[in-house]
Amino acid sequence: MNNKNNGLKYLSLTAQLIGGLLICIFGGIQVDKYLKFNTPLATWVFPLILIAATIIKIVIDTSKKK
Repeated sequence: MNNKNNGLKYLSLTAQLIGGLLICIFGGIQVDKYLKFNTPLATWVFPLILIAATIIKIVIDTSKKK
């Protein structure tokens, strides 16, 4: 039963990450269009910030002492 809970935990994290990436990419495209950037700066920066924050969250969550 514990393995099933871990699987659901990771599935949930994956779904959140994919959803967040889609939102960041779409938002970055809109920001780039609004600010009329020649290069897709926001489209690259927003997902990178999300990925960095996710990695930091995972490290903090998994390094907690029990």
